[in-house]
This record gives sequence, structure tokens and C-alpha cells, in this order.
Amino acid sequence: MKYNIQEDMRYLQLLSAAFPNIAVASTEIINLQAILNLPKGTEHFLADLHGEHEAFQHVLKNVSGNIKRKVNELFGTTLRENEKRELCTLIYYPEQKLEIVKSSEADLNDWYHITIHQLVRICREVSSKYTRSKVRKSLPREFGYIIQELLHERTDDANKVAYVNVIIDTIISTRRADDFIIAISKVIQRLAIDQLHILGDVYDRGPGAHKIMDTLADFPRWDIQWGNHDILWMGAGAGNDACICNVIRISLRYANLTTLEDGYGINLLPLATFAMETYAEDPCTEFQPSLSGGAKHVDEKTCRLIAQMHKAISVIQFKEEALLYEKHPEWNMENRKLFSFVDFKMGTINIDGKQFTLSSNIFPTVNPLSPNELSEEEEKLMKQLRHSFKASEKLQRHISLLLSHGCMYAICNGNLLFHASIPLNEDGTLRNVRLFDGQVYEGRQLMHQLGMLIRTAFQNETDIPQREYACDFFLYLWCGPDSPLFDKSKMATFERYFIEDKSTHHEEKGYYFKLRENEEVIDRILDDFGVEGSNRHIINGHVPVHTLRGEQPIKAGGKLMVIDGGFSQAYHKETGIAGYTLVYHSRGFDLVQHEPFTSKRDAILRGTDIQSTTQIVEMANRRMLVADTDKGAELRRQIADLQELLYAYRHGFISEREEKQLTTAGGTYK
Repeated sequence: MKYNIQEDMRYLQLLSAAFPNIAVASTEIINLQAILNLPKGTEHFLADLHGEHEAFQHVLKNVSGNIKRKVNELFGTTLRENEKRELCTLIYYPEQKLEIVKSSEADLNDWYHITIHQLVRICREVSSKYTRSKVRKSLPREFGYIIQELLHERTDDANKVAYVNVIIDTIISTRRADDFIIAISKVIQRLAIDQLHILGDVYDRGPGAHKIMDTLADFPRWDIQWGNHDILWMGAGAGNDACICNVIRISLRYANLTTLEDGYGINLLPLATFAMETYAEDPCTEFQPSLSGGAKHVDEKTCRLIAQMHKAISVIQFKEEALLYEKHPEWNMENRKLFSFVDFKMGTINIDGKQFTLSSNIFPTVNPLSPNELSEEEEKLMKQLRHSFKASEKLQRHISLLLSHGCMYAICNGNLLFHASIPLNEDGTLRNVRLFDGQVYEGRQLMHQLGMLIRTAFQNETDIPQREYACDFFLYLWCGPDSPLFDKSKMATFERYFIEDKSTHHEEKGYYFKLRENEEVIDRILDDFGVEGSNRHIINGHVPVHTLRGEQPIKAGGKLMVIDGGFSQAYHKETGIAGYTLVYHSRGFDLVQHEPFTSKRDAILRGTDIQSTTQIVEMANRRMLVADTDKGAELRRQIADLQELLYAYRHGFISEREEKQLTTAGGTYK
């Protein structure tokens, strides 16, 4: 192989700092070549979590049934079904399950001995895809050495039977069995997933979005493709008043204020006071909260207050949105300044040349002469709410997590990941969208520029006009017709509240949603994003798959997979299921359809799991290796660089030095 050493000399000098001589560089090449021949790690895809933290955490713990599958493969008919179920529950919830076992088990030491052996077998299986170095980094400090010894010594080795048994006996006799079981169970959970992909919408509807973010903060390897609800909360955190109103309105709509108040400390007392005073005589019928989700036990008095707050923030929202539409005529959304089209005397509204009667005409804060202007009290309230969002340390920390781990799209191992859509024209070609700089972008360039624009809103060093535009643009991303996160003709929130004629509620879907069954269209998108390979796919969520209507999540001849089956409880009656998740392991894709999660308590006490149906989407003709992945391509580049470094050492271009500290280049696989 020929090398252009002179051109690469600066890079090779930098590389030589990590690999100072032939011996060290050669060892690293051997290591990397070996890693290429390990099985591909398991990728886990989830979408549209919508604050359902208990269901999310359970699916994360059981890896969409992957741990149960491992237990079945390992123990087959040697364990009864209830024993395998109990073992799985122990892995998912070790602390809680141990308390139950200790209160009922007659011979606890015997149970400890059997169970630790079983857990070691499972841990050995899930760790077999990784190097010893990577496994070691996943182990807890206090039990790291012990777990390593148990993983790499087998009881079928006659010379080591006593050695292994004494280790386990000593764990039990020193009263560390509980701590050890908890530690190794968490190692199994951690190693069962190599990479977690969240395809958007952590937020809204459910009570625990902040808890999901706390879980992700401690998770070793994950990424997120921002969803429309994530963008809404990011906009609120950036200080966009219209986004703040939408976040609060949706929370009130589902009578679910836990994330706002308990999670992020948002002070809603000023809103409650304003709403009770302003809408004291208003029945607020249209604004009664939906109790179909988790908030089922809300008393009548609380419902009344929520309805008043719901209407108060909705009216302010319509005003705030109108002000931004007026400020940005380039968005072509001035037809959504709906208060401008209301005849407040007659109680009617003109939409697209048609007159409709409003179901309610009680708007005490709306000035008919200037309907989109906030009242003095509304201005004061918004200032308080804006401060509360921007001053929430935890919300800002979680937004930083979304920024550091996410973007509008990702490409990973032949799969293009995004939340909702890619704007298209009627003929399936990529649609041009004009952004703040006057330039038009499409496809991959559009998604890239939007990702850059979103980050601009949180960069203080950016010039003020650009940062202000970026902050405003969160609203367009939430409900703009050409937004990849919305892609509909309009968001008919006003119509659903105030107009009974359901024809006005219709939101015409964009062409991506109409054409996504077409393989040619999907191939065009994949080509634009540079996704290569014979088994390439688009994976996204956003629109729940309505299984009750016979809709299938696999589209375009298997090239598109939609994995939003409705995690949110609010969707369960509509979709008939509780979400799809996707597992991509070394043998192919498994699509997992979940039934509704009962509760964490049921899972612990009764060993109930989410009832799941696994559909094998695509099986590889051979077991995939790290060499077949994006990581493999990266490791091959590193090997080529190291081989060039060896050439430079052997031909005197760079002098060898003594090794001071070995820094390996194996990345997450070492």
C-alpha cells in the first residue's frame, strides 16, 4: 500500500502521541481487528413516549422483551414458565423483588445460590458481544472484580468449580447477596442495549416527561431525533411566549400538571388567580379537561379551575401566535390570526369565506378593535410565566441534554431516523422551504439548517436578530405547514374549541404522509440523505398506527417503519395498542407491538410484563458483525491510519518514543 506521508505528517504526529511506537500501534491494530469480528450490538428504537415514564422505564428494562428472549434461550425447559417470569422480574426491579422474596422464601441461602448462578449466566450471554474492556467499564466499582471473575470462569471447568462456588458462598455469608444481585441485574439491563434511539416526543400528555429525561441523563448511549412536542418545550424554555402558552394549554387539556409544577417548578398560581377572576362567570364548557389519560381522579372543583385556566391560556395563545404571524409575513400564516375574523357582536367567525357560529362568545380580555393585543393583565401574566420557564434550572438542564444528544435527524447503520416527515411536493419530489436567511433548502440540507437554527436560540454569542428569529421559529416548527415536524395545512386548535362544524377541524396532511407507501418516494429521500446499502430504511414515529383500522407499521415494501403505536394512555382507545418499539440485533429487525402497561406495582407483585407480540421484519442471511456497521467503517479507517503510522515509524519519518500512557482508539467498543 502506498502512503502520502508528507501530506499526512501533521496528523500522524498527533496520532503518534497516543501510539508512540510500533509495539503500541500494532497492539491497537490487533485489538481493532478483533473488535470488527464481534457480533453487532443491539439497537433499541422507541418513539412518542409522551411522558409515560413507567411504561418507558419498563420497556427500557426489558428491552422490548429481549431479556425475556435471552432467558428463554438459556433456560428453555429447565425452568418452569413462572420461574422464568420471576427471574425476569428480578432483573427489571431487583430492589423491590428482593423484598418480596425475603418475606416468602423458606431457604433464602439456597435461593441466593441458585439465583446468582442464573444471573451470572444471563450476564455472560448479554456481555458476549463486547470486549472485556467495554464490559469492565460497565461494571459497578464495588463488585467489578467479582463479576469479571464469575463471567470468565465456568462451573463446567472441574478445576474452577470450587473457586466459583466459594465466591458465591462468600457473597452470601458476608451478607452482600442483595447488593450483588441488584448490581448484576443493572449490568444486565445496561449491556442488553448497545444504543438507544428515541425518535422524538418525550414530552406532553403523560405525567413523567421530566422523569424520562432524568433516566436518559444516566443512560450510557442514546440519541434523540427531536419531535414536535420536544421542540415546543424547547421553544418554551427559550422564552417563546406562544410555545409557553401551548405547553401549558396541553398540560391543562389532559389535567396533567405534574411535569410543569413538580418536575420543573413552573409557578402556575398567577395563571390560576387570573383565570378565576377573569372567567368567574364563564362555564368554560369547551375547556373541560380530558381525563382519558392518567389524570382520572380529578374532583369537580379542580376540573372547574382547570377549565378556567385552560381557557385563559388558550385565549392568550391565540393572541401570541397572531402577533408572531404578523411579525413574520414570510411564514404565510396570517390567515391563522383567527380573532381578526371574529364578529364579536354576532358571535360568528369567517373562515375561508364561510360564516360559522361560535359555540361560545365570552372573551372578556379581547378588544374587538384590536383583538390580537394582550390586555395589561395578560402581559403581566406572560412576563411571570416566561421568567418561570427560563429560570427553571432543571428544564434548562434537560434542554441542554436534548441539544447535546439530538438533532432533527440521524443516520445509523443504514437507517434514516427522524420524527415526522420530510416536506414533499405533490409529485413526490423534495419541497423547497425558505428560511430566515432568504435561502431555500430541501431534504437533508433543510433538516441540517433547522438543527443549526434551533441551536442558535440557545447561543448567547449569536447576534441578537438571528437569535430572536430562531426563538420565534419554534412556533413555525410546531404548527407551520412546511415544518418537517408538522407538515399539515393548519393546526385547527381554535376550530376544535369554538366551532361545532367538524369540517373546520380537518387538518390536511402533507404529501409525505400521503406518499410514504410509495417505494420510489422513499428511495428518493434515502438517496438525498446519502443512506446506502441494500437493506436501508426510514424509521419514524409521530402519527399513531391505528391497528384497529387494520393499518400496518411496515410500509413501502419494508423500507419505512413507523413505530408510534400510541405510548400515551390518551391514544389507547384510538389505536388499540400501547406502542410499537423496534429492536435491531445481530440477526435482524424485530418489531414489537405492546399491549397497555398495567403498572410497575403489578409487574413487581405478580410478575406481569407488558404483553408484546414480536414480528420479525427482516432477518440477515448471516449474523451481523461490528464490521457491518457504521462503527465498523470507523474502526477500519482507524486501522488504516495506524497502518500508515507503522509505515512512518518503520521508514524513519517519525521517531518512536517510550510508552507513557496507552490511549486506545476503540471508542465505545473498548
